[in-house]
Amino acid sequence: MAQQNNTDDTLLNDVQAAEIACLSVRTLRAWRVRGFGPAYVKAGRAVRYRRSDLLAWIKARTVSPGEQA
Repeated sequence: MAQQNNTDDTLLNDVQAAEIACLSVRTLRAWRVRGFGPAYVKAGRAVRYRRSDLLAWIKARTVSPGEQA
């Protein structure tokens, strides 16, 4: 088995992605169905999230103190 590195292009399964985003797997799955949430890669039935896409999605939703949401 190839050793996985921690580059931004690492593909994560929904459990790993949910852990990074501090969300439940169920929430990520529901958002996918509704067309919301971070970008994902689909290969057949497998769903994977690029680490870089997940981090960009989180960054885009970061609100600084004093800013309006």
